[in-house]
Order: sequence, then C-alpha cells, then structure tokens
Amino acid sequence: MAVCASPAHAGPFTLGPLTTASGLSPFAPGCGGPGEAAPGSVVFQNAEVETHVAVNPTNSANVVAFWQQDRWSDGGSHGNLAGYSSDGGVTWSHSAPRFSRCAGGAGLGEAGDYERATDPWLSFSPNGRLHAITIGFDNSTARNAILAAYSDTGGATWSTPRVLRFDNPRAVGNNFNDKETLTADPFDSSLVYATWQRIVSPSESSSQKAYENSASFASTAWFARSTNGGESWEPARPIYKEHGSLTQTIGNQVDVLPDGTLINGFDLIHAATNRHGTRGYDVALVRSPDKGVTWSREIVVDRLLVDDVTDADTGHAIRTGDIIPDWAVDRSSNPSTRGNLYAVWMDARFNDLDHNDILLSRSTDGGLTWSAPVVADHAPRGVDAFNAMVDVDSQGRVAVSYYDFRNDRPGDGVLSTDVWVTHSHDGGQTFPDESRLTSASFDMRTAPDAGGYFVGDYSGLDHFGTTFHPTWVGANDGNTVNRTDVFHRTAQ
Repeated sequence: MAVCASPAHAGPFTLGPLTTASGLSPFAPGCGGPGEAAPGSVVFQNAEVETHVAVNPTNSANVVAFWQQDRWSDGGSHGNLAGYSSDGGVTWSHSAPRFSRCAGGAGLGEAGDYERATDPWLSFSPNGRLHAITIGFDNSTARNAILAAYSDTGGATWSTPRVLRFDNPRAVGNNFNDKETLTADPFDSSLVYATWQRIVSPSESSSQKAYENSASFASTAWFARSTNGGESWEPARPIYKEHGSLTQTIGNQVDVLPDGTLINGFDLIHAATNRHGTRGYDVALVRSPDKGVTWSREIVVDRLLVDDVTDADTGHAIRTGDIIPDWAVDRSSNPSTRGNLYAVWMDARFNDLDHNDILLSRSTDGGLTWSAPVVADHAPRGVDAFNAMVDVDSQGRVAVSYYDFRNDRPGDGVLSTDVWVTHSHDGGQTFPDESRLTSASFDMRTAPDAGGYFVGDYSGLDHFGTTFHPTWVGANDGNTVNRTDVFHRTAQ
C-alpha cells in the first residue's frame, strides 16, 4: 500500500513580528478635484481599508501590499496605495500606481484621471513582474474603468496604467465595472488574466453609488487577457451570464490548475427566479482549457447561506465580504494534494443561523466535483467569523485567515475584533489549530463607516515556500485622525 507524503510541520504556526505596512496618507484632502464629494460624502482621511498582498516568487524578501487609502463613506477612496518591503515585511515604503487623480493620474484621461479608486488587487508573474489592478471612477460623472499597471521594481515604481475596459454611459450609473481581480499565470510570465462583473442597471436614472455590493441589477462576468506580460491587453469580453433577470456574478477570480486549466470562481446570484430552488447565492465556477479563449457552463460548488453581520450591542451594520468567496489551488510538490482546488466563504448553516462560520470545500478533480463543506474557523457558536481568505504553501498546507468577535464583551463600549489564521495538514479536511494574528483586539467601531463599519471586503494572504504572509486592516482604537492601518506578519 502506498504511503502518502504529508507536510513536515504539523503543529501550530510560528508567527513573525507584527509590523505596520501603512502610515499617514500621502494624498492631500481634496486631491480628487471639485467633484470628488457629493452632499453628505465623508472622507476618512488617513484611513486604510481592503488590503491585498503578493510575495515575489523570485525574491522572498519582496512583499507588496495594496490597499484603499482615505476611504469615502459612499464608495471608493482617494487612491489605491502600495506598501512594498525588501526585508520580508519588517519595514515598508510606499508608492501608488496612477489609477486616480490623487495618485498622479490627472491628465491621463481614461488611463487614470478619476476622482476615486477602489478594489485593489495584486499578482506576481513567475519572472518577478508585479501586476496591479483597480477600478477608477468618478463621483460626479458616470465614467468608470478597469485599470492595470505593472512594476519591475518590486512595487517601488509603476508603468503607465492600461485601460482594460472603459464605460461612460449617457445616463449616470447605467453601466459599472465592479469587483475586479487579476491573476498572473504562475507558469508563463507572458500571460495575465483579469476578471470582473459589469453591472447593467435597469433604470436610466439610477444613482451610480447604488451599485456597490448590490444584488438588484443584472451583471455579466467579464474577462481580459494579456499575452505580453501586461504591456497590452486583448479586448475585454463577457465570458458568463446567467439567464433571466436580476441575476449577477460577483467576486470573480481566476486561478490556474497545475495542468494549465483556468477556473473563474464567483458568487452566482439569483435575485428573482427560484427555478429548482436557486434563488439566493451559489458558490460557482467556470473552466477554460485554453487559457481563457473558451469557457464552460457553470459548475455549482454549494449554496452560500450567509447572514448579515451586526454589532451585537447596537445593531449597527458591519460591512464584510459576505457574498464573496475566495479560491486557491495546490501547486505544491506534495503528491497527495497537488492539484486540489479550494473555495472558502461565509455561511451560517452550521452556526445558529444568525452568525457565520468560514466554510471550505475541496475539489480533487479540477473543480468538476466538490466535497461537502467543513468549518475552518475556531470561533465559538454564536460568534461571527468573516472575510475568509485561503492559500496553499509549497508543502500543500492549506491556510485560512479570518476576522471574528470572540473576544467581544457585551456592553463594554467597544466591539473587540481579532484576526486569526488556521491551517490544514490533510488537504483541507480538518483544521485542528489556529493562531491569533492580532496582538490585542481592536475596536471595530473606530473603523470607517461605509455602509457599516468597514475594514474591507477581503484581506491579504500569500506565501513563499512554507511561509505565509497574512496582511489585514485593523483599527486604532478611538483614533479618529488615523482610524485604521494595514498590518502584516509571517506564519510558518
């Protein structure tokens, strides 16, 4: 009988020092121009939200985080700012691709002259070229675009942005490109993939700001590909649309299997029809055997049965990535797990139905069939866990990071929040231990209020070898001048 190899390290993570990747904003108040704010808009100057992270596959010391800087209450930020490190995340410097006026995009037109920016995402090519993607948009007009740039200096400097898709509908908010991600092919530095949802409003008079995280409109999964390392991009095109009205995909994300097959995973939303009991949310994907030229019909992983997250004392909303799954592929050298595909999402089915766990499902056949989901987090019953991220290291260990409120005490005047990372040594079947990434709980009520207390729809989780790099946003308790920062530490 064959004996399967297992990762050498099967105990709790050893954590590195906690460091702060961000600082005070380099963007001046008003830098977006006279149209950047609508009546009632509030900008949280110096506040960072929604970070992503990538580690250079050619240099383990080069870690880059990317986040929204100076979050607005009604959507987006002054610009997306990068923090780059050349010593493994111990110290950080800052740069900004020119995706917005505040970040230097004034005068670039469709390539960067926007009042706001949102949804930062990063990915390294195997040759060490770093790719970044963002949505640039205006508050005062309907202009919006998917923008990408690259860095050959580890995040210190950036190319002129490339426009993957631009929309300027005649009626405000008629078409909006949202929730984009970018994936550099891990086997071919010439190939880079981007995907997002393009929302089409049924009303010519709809407000542009109504789009954020809305399930009320129809949307299509769009895709763009570069075959020359991000120098230029093929014309963007739709690759998946569910039939019927009031349907959407959100959280589209490409990953690459060891045989080169692409998957595009997303949340499939049926807001109206209930054919075959499908109303609501499904974790789903489509596959491409030819690097994005053609795509399959959808494959459903499982239902996504999420419940709203609120402050238990006040009922105030906590804005989370509640309807956005995350995906990871095992491209390790572990023969017993290589090729596994993992999906994680927020779900209340195994909790008390008013609170969410983090569920993980595994596919061992390239996404064609899926295991029953298991609970990955260690939050007690009756406590929300949220904003799940998943990654797989070179030994095949599966790491999942998340926030939760387990240390909150009712009535004490703060909403105590922590960030955790757990990992599986058996291909995502069990998650026996976890590590607390935050050195002390932070008060979520200090975070920007943007449709609810908000640290982001996602955080960052990447690896080099057997070292994971979780990166997240936490609040600075009671500090209204500098409400949040981006934090990083290693786990191995």
